[in-house]
Amino acid sequence: MRHLVAVLAALVLSVPALTAPASAAAAPPAPTLTEVDFTGAVALSGCSGSVVRPPAYQRTDPALVLTNGHCVRFLEPREVVVDVPADRKVTLLDTDGEGSIATLHAVSLVYATMYTTDVALYRLAVTYGDLEAMGTRALELSPDQPAVGIDVRVVSGYWRHIYSCQADGYVHELREGRWTWQGSMRYTEDCRTKGGTSGSPVVDAATGKVVAVNNTGNEDGESCTDNNPCEVDEDGHVTVRRGIGYAQRTHQVVPCLTGGGRVDLAAPGCGLPEPSA
Repeated sequence: MRHLVAVLAALVLSVPALTAPASAAAAPPAPTLTEVDFTGAVALSGCSGSVVRPPAYQRTDPALVLTNGHCVRFLEPREVVVDVPADRKVTLLDTDGEGSIATLHAVSLVYATMYTTDVALYRLAVTYGDLEAMGTRALELSPDQPAVGIDVRVVSGYWRHIYSCQADGYVHELREGRWTWQGSMRYTEDCRTKGGTSGSPVVDAATGKVVAVNNTGNEDGESCTDNNPCEVDEDGHVTVRRGIGYAQRTHQVVPCLTGGGRVDLAAPGCGLPEPSA
C-alpha cells in the first residue's frame, strides 16, 4: 500500500482580488495515528497472538486469543476444527512488552483452519472483565474490510517487537506449499516479519483495531513452496515477491462471534469456512 496524497491545483486568474469562495472543498485531514503498544499481545510457544473481542461483547464472556491455524499445528488443506478441548499456556504481555502481566491458560480451541485463511481462536479460562481487573484489555476486531494504503502495526508477542508498514494490496490467491489462502493482505517491504511473528495481530494505526492476523512471508524467493508463498491473480499468473510478508484479514470473523466465547458458523455474515460433512 502506498499513502494516498491529495494534490490541490490552484487556479491562476487574471482578474485581481478574486479569492476562493468560502464553500470551496478543503483537502481531508490526514488520519491521526494511535500509539500502538503491546496491550493485548500474547506469546505462545513458537508463535504470537492477541486477546481479541468483537465490537459488541459482555464483560462476563470468556476471553478469546487470536493466532494462526498453523500455530495450532499444520492442518490439512481443507481441515476445519471447531470447539475441542485444549491446554495451552499463553503469556500476556504488559504495555511496553518488556514484562508480562500473567500466564493464562487456553481451555478450548474454539476454531482453527488453514483452508482459505489461516486463523485460530482459543478460549481462555478468564473473562474480559478479569482482564480489565488485571489492568489490561482485549483488542477490538474491526468489522470493516481494511483499505489499501492504511498504516498498520504488526505486534509480535513472541519477539516483543512492533513492525510498522502499510497495507500494500490484497492478493487474489496466496499459495504456499499445500495451502491456498484468499484475499490475503500484502505488506510494504518495511514489515520484514520472520518466524515467531506468526499469529501477530495486524493493527490499524488510525483506529487501534485489529484488521488482520500475520501469517507468512517469502523468505528465499522460491515460488509457491513452504515459507515462500506466491501470488496468483484471477488469470492464473504467478508473482513472487522475495522478502514480502502477508496477513489474513479478520473482518469476516466478527459476525461469527455471537457471545459466550464461541464461534457460530451459521450466523449471518460469518465468513469462516465450515467443516466438511
